[in-house]
Amino acid sequence: MSNLENLTVIIVTYRTNQDILDDCINSIDKNVKILIVENSNDINFKEKYEKKFSNVSVILSNKNLGYGGGNNFGFENIKTRYGLISNPDVVYDKNFFEEINKYLAQEIKFSIIGVSYGNEENYLPYGSFDNKKNKILKEKNYEQNNLKEVDWVVGCSMLIDTNNINSPKLFDENIFLYFEEIDFCRQTKIKGGKIYSSSKLIVKHLGHKGSAATDPNYTIETEMFRNWHWMWSSFYYHKKYSNYLLAMKKMFGKFVKSFFKMIFFAIIFNKKKQTMYFARYSGLLNAFIGRKSWYRVKSLFK
Repeated sequence: MSNLENLTVIIVTYRTNQDILDDCINSIDKNVKILIVENSNDINFKEKYEKKFSNVSVILSNKNLGYGGGNNFGFENIKTRYGLISNPDVVYDKNFFEEINKYLAQEIKFSIIGVSYGNEENYLPYGSFDNKKNKILKEKNYEQNNLKEVDWVVGCSMLIDTNNINSPKLFDENIFLYFEEIDFCRQTKIKGGKIYSSSKLIVKHLGHKGSAATDPNYTIETEMFRNWHWMWSSFYYHKKYSNYLLAMKKMFGKFVKSFFKMIFFAIIFNKKKQTMYFARYSGLLNAFIGRKSWYRVKSLFK
């Protein structure tokens, strides 16, 4: 029996490379509904993809909401119980939707189920909120239904049962980039939700290929963008789950290091490294003084 009619795949894009996006869509079962949230006002993109794929609908956000905001917008617009978040640079294993069908039978109570990577990947698609326990978690066996309970799963692809999410919004929209899925999982656990990793839901994740910011014409600006948000979101996350002073203690060394490395690379005229460390310094400075996550790749917003 197929339960796939009760599933919608949500893909958040921002002027994504269309060959990469096509590979993702073509790896999804044709009987599954796909909702693309395009974080722009590109009406030509919407018309092209709704014409090209019969199971695809596109909604335009008219501004870049980021990963969390885009997925929140997507979940507000689906009509199925289950949603599968998918980065556009994910390709699904040929048996993925046959396996996911088993989790949609409503016999397994879960809030979130995360995916596994193919054998070529050498990092975990899940983890513990206490990094010291990751080794224990890695050695823990998958149990019934090829699942094991974890603290958090990677956000590139995650299955969500909306009936078991006790929140009007999934993601904290104060975060534009990085830590969104860990924060979402943590909030879910706090509210009593169950989070699992599945050994049968196999994906290939290209990594950092999902938006226009990966265009080689914007190499330095992309370094700025990623490093700024990594530092801002790191401080915000630690402050959210401890307090300002403990978060400051944890991140202040990185702040000082970034400042001196920024100066050093400016002196030796290494523009890329100077930009990277300036971004880290600026991201943390803005987080320290309580400014919102405002930085974007400006050349892409003309």
